[in-house]
Parts: sequence; C-alpha cells; structure tokens
Amino acid sequence: MPFRVGLVQMRPVLGDVAENARRHVMWVEKAKGAGCDLVVFPELSLTGYWLKDLAVDCARMVEDREVRQVIQASRHADIVFGMVEMTKRYTLYNTALYVSGGEVVYRHHKVYPPTYGMFEENRYFGRGKRVRAFDAPGGRFGLMICEDAWHPSVPYILTEDGAMVLIIPSASPARPAVGERVGSQETWYRTLRTYAQLFGVYVLFANRVGVEDGVAFYGGSAVVDPFGEIIAAAPEFEETLLVVDVHEEVLQRSRLTTPLGRDEQLDVTVRELGRIYEGRYGGGRWSEPF
Repeated sequence: MPFRVGLVQMRPVLGDVAENARRHVMWVEKAKGAGCDLVVFPELSLTGYWLKDLAVDCARMVEDREVRQVIQASRHADIVFGMVEMTKRYTLYNTALYVSGGEVVYRHHKVYPPTYGMFEENRYFGRGKRVRAFDAPGGRFGLMICEDAWHPSVPYILTEDGAMVLIIPSASPARPAVGERVGSQETWYRTLRTYAQLFGVYVLFANRVGVEDGVAFYGGSAVVDPFGEIIAAAPEFEETLLVVDVHEEVLQRSRLTTPLGRDEQLDVTVRELGRIYEGRYGGGRWSEPF
C-alpha cells in the first residue's frame, strides 16, 4: 500500500509566527483532503528565513502555543515543519520537527548552519550535534535541513542508520539560470538524484517560495525515487501542494537490483575516518586491522 506525501511549497510571512501557524493548519487540512499521510513544509516555515535579529523574537519552545497548534494538527496527518527553537538553556537552533498523532517523534537541529557568502546563520543559531534516523508510522526516515545535504556525511550516516526516505526541508534562494531552470535548482536536482540512487532511498525536497530582503526563493520542490528519477516536481515561484505516492516495492526493487548498501563496509569507513580524525586532532584509539 503506498504512503502518500504532500510537499507544501509555501510563502511564509517573515516574523509572523501566529499567521504562519494558521497557514500550516490550513495546508495540512488541504493535504489531508488529498489523502496525504505525511505533510512536509520548508525550512523555517513557521518564521520565514531571513530573520537576522528577528530570530530572538520569533524563537519558540516546543511547548509554546503556536508550535502546539501545528503539532495538534498532526492528529490528521504526520507533519514535518521548521522553526526557530529556543532550548531551556536559551540557545537558538534552526530546527525541523517530525510530529505525529499530536506528539513530537523526532527533533533535528541543523548541523551545518551556513555562514559564508550571503548566509549568516551561525551568527544566530547553534550547531546541531546529532544525525540519526528514526521510526514513524510510514517507515524509517532521515531528516536534514538544507545545507546539511551539502555535506555527504549526513545522508551517509542516515542511510547507514536505516533510513529509507530522506526528508530535506529547504529555503534555497534562486541563483543564475542554467538553461530553462534556475541555477540553484539544477544543482539541487543533481545532488538529490545522486543521493537517491547511491543510497537506494526516496528523497523528499520541500523548498519555499517568496521574497525576503530582496532575496527570491524559487520553490521547485521535488520527489526523487530510489533509481534517481525525479518522479514529481513543483513549479518555480508558486505556492502549491505537491502530492506523491511512495511505494515500498520500488525501494525493494532498487536495493535488490543494485545492492550498494548491502556491500557497504562500515567498519572500513569508521576505522579510516578514525585514523584521519586522530591524525588531525589527536586522541582516540584507532588501529590497523593487521
């Protein structure tokens, strides 16, 4: 039986957490009407992206009213959404939550908040320190946020931890055009297809639209199957709901046809990375196998 996913390509209102929470509930209701089992929103969907000093004002704890409003909507369908999370130690994180049945199933803090070029996330957000797959009603998932996907170690760890579906909420700006597509979209699609095929997983990419501080976000949300084929893609620069069915038999067929995961030698990877780490930073106990 297929698992139906809805990717919400939305335009958040910058800094208006209450209004964005209301819109989340509206989109979830629409997705549920389309039969979706899982609804995925973009990065920082509850706040908007280009927050800068607004990050503190928009930060919420998971127990806060607007966040609970979205979590409660997961009684109708599972939800992935983004927020600025304030921890009990008053550290801010760019966070994505997977919620189901009115409860938080998994929380991911962005491991690689970019601070180069036009990006300055690490001025406002802490760095996540955990990369793990998790179980939810639809299977075993891996969650990463935008820039995390530009570090191959993240999807590698998630898939070695058993993830069958990778979820990537994103707030990717439009870059110069390449042919008929936005340049950043073309780059993202190549990356998503590579991960899907190498790791034998579905990849769900939910990117936002809209303009903030003169920066345009292009959308182009997409679903890639385990053979590396883009099976559905949303239009550029438009709010929309992209609905796609994920099939376990496709996962099975891809992994039996090309059993790369079966043949992966994790012990070699761990040992050699340990050797590199020890040489670079010192400490640790790593030895040759002979």
